[in-house]
Amino acid sequence: MKPLIILLSLAAQLGLAHSHHTLEQHPLVATNELIDIKEEPWTSKYGKQNDLGYTGPLSFSHLPYVRCLEDASKPFDIGIIGFPFDTTTSYRPGARFGPFAIRSGSRRQTTRGYTVTWGNSPYALGSHMLDCGDVPLSAYDNTKAIDQMETAYSTLLQRPVMGGISSTWKPRTSALALDGKEHPRIVTLGGDHTIVLPILRSLHKVYGPVSVIHFDAHLDTWPPRGTTPQEEITHGSFFAVAARENLMTNTSIHAGIRCKMSGIEDIEHDDTVGFQVISTDDIDDYGVKRIIKKIRERIGTSPVYLSLDIDVVDPGLAPATGTPEAGGWTTREVKRIIRGLSGLNFVGADIVEVAPAYDHADITGIAAADIVHDFLSMLQMDGPPQPHVGPFLKSDLDL
Repeated sequence: MKPLIILLSLAAQLGLAHSHHTLEQHPLVATNELIDIKEEPWTSKYGKQNDLGYTGPLSFSHLPYVRCLEDASKPFDIGIIGFPFDTTTSYRPGARFGPFAIRSGSRRQTTRGYTVTWGNSPYALGSHMLDCGDVPLSAYDNTKAIDQMETAYSTLLQRPVMGGISSTWKPRTSALALDGKEHPRIVTLGGDHTIVLPILRSLHKVYGPVSVIHFDAHLDTWPPRGTTPQEEITHGSFFAVAARENLMTNTSIHAGIRCKMSGIEDIEHDDTVGFQVISTDDIDDYGVKRIIKKIRERIGTSPVYLSLDIDVVDPGLAPATGTPEAGGWTTREVKRIIRGLSGLNFVGADIVEVAPAYDHADITGIAAADIVHDFLSMLQMDGPPQPHVGPFLKSDLDL
């Protein structure tokens, strides 16, 4: 028997149990049970109400959207979560709007995600992906907000995985986890760069110390300063705090560094935190392939977390960021290096410091969204994709 929707009497709604004026109760049938939408003008002529690139609810690349923190009924293998936080910035604020800008920049992207550079679509590699929404973070209490981020990340990290949606999926974290179990991997949309500290605290509970690949114009290992414990934690000191808490291995690496420093002592301190430096100019002196090779050698087989500050890209190509530095890498160069890192033991990734108030024509949000699209392939591949060779190029290679 089909379920019926029962119309409650007005008297019952008002709690008038002894009213002399009661309404007769009529069972109603749900609208969809009375109407065959296949016969309606729209469906019969045009089909489903599909979203266009510029319509529909705002989720990353039109992925299914679930508020995962309050709904554990839908497991996932890779989750996307927003951390709208920017109250530890040292210069221009606004990165709390970064998750919105990145999702907005992804609106043209759909599950039609194949590219010749990757040779695949991230949505065809087997993982079930969800956009888990944003964490509601305190905008007034940084101590509380950082705890909220750690709590939210730990909550999602402990969820059971879907286990893939096709035979192409394979477990990638169980061999790395301290409990020997498969854990979801999370791509976080920042937010200023401080969000990485609570993320590393969460990852440490599952994997122990992890290595970090850090794309940035700045070291972010400056010695903590301040008169209160919370004042020590900023978007420029969080890695030093993480090292003090033994959250990282001694095999981490920066890529794209070009900031001004006090002197060589900043590099020497950076080494004690566990990082080696690849500067922006190294890409001209040594080339993309050697940079990829050095990063892979540095990381080895350890669990690794990738954190990308959008200011690693030149501000002429990505102006919407809080601390822009001239002379950065191009978006294409960053994307090439990301492809070359596929196959490392990634346990998560983020993109941070997108502050759309400083953008023009959404170019930074679009660039950030495309980089996240690359993350989704990078996390699922056994190694870097082979260079694309079409018939036109192949004829030259055969010469």
